[in-house]
Amino acid sequence: MDPQIKRGFLDACVLAALAQGDSYGYRILREVPESLELTESTLYPVLRRLAKSGSLSEYRREYNGRLRKYYSITDRGRAELERAVQDQGPIVEVLEFIRKGATS
Repeated sequence: MDPQIKRGFLDACVLAALAQGDSYGYRILREVPESLELTESTLYPVLRRLAKSGSLSEYRREYNGRLRKYYSITDRGRAELERAVQDQGPIVEVLEFIRKGATS
């Protein structure tokens, strides 16, 4: 996937994964669509940015004798995710235009 297009979907995909329940980094990596080709080096800066903006919160819990950092979507994050859903209309319109051109 083109990096510029990918960048636009990362936040929404991470928030969508967390809307299904609290999670941790590795699990989020497995839950987002493979087509994003999300890596740890991309995910963790996104998580830090979303936490700094108040879209998610962080907490630690022990797992197998180690502390694991979990992430939880906040009300602000849910509102941001809802905006992303509302913004899909123009994206779908552009994709349909591209498909139409490709099949001409």
